[in-house]
Amino acid sequence: MAEQHDQGKEVIFPRGQKITSDHFIGQVWLARLVSGDDVFNCSIGNVTFEPGARNSWHKHPGGQILLVTGGLGCYQERGKPVQLLRPGDVVRIMPNIEHWHGASPDSWLSHLAISTCLDKGEVEWLEPVTDEAYRDAAS
Repeated sequence: MAEQHDQGKEVIFPRGQKITSDHFIGQVWLARLVSGDDVFNCSIGNVTFEPGARNSWHKHPGGQILLVTGGLGCYQERGKPVQLLRPGDVVRIMPNIEHWHGASPDSWLSHLAISTCLDKGEVEWLEPVTDEAYRDAAS
């Protein structure tokens, strides 16, 4: 039987465990689907954000790909306008591009986060997205 979110919507992948990290604002869950190894050199996780939840600014030395599977969200690269995320959207994030992503204020968001070229290094976390910046971005 498929898992459901609090809003009663069916999801494709399990929600996983709640993330406890200073790099996230609001409730966020992670189900690790593929762990990084020497064969595939990537990791894949199903990340689910409650409404209003988001991660801090960050960058990936090897890049990242987001596949939106449910809900509505926001994605922003440093210095660029915010993009609205909808199911079916694919976001290709080039290596070392500073960005953040998360749910819209009124909707949960689920996406597959694929971290590519893991041999180039770990994610580098930067400052949080402030409530004011989030409100401006999400409006």
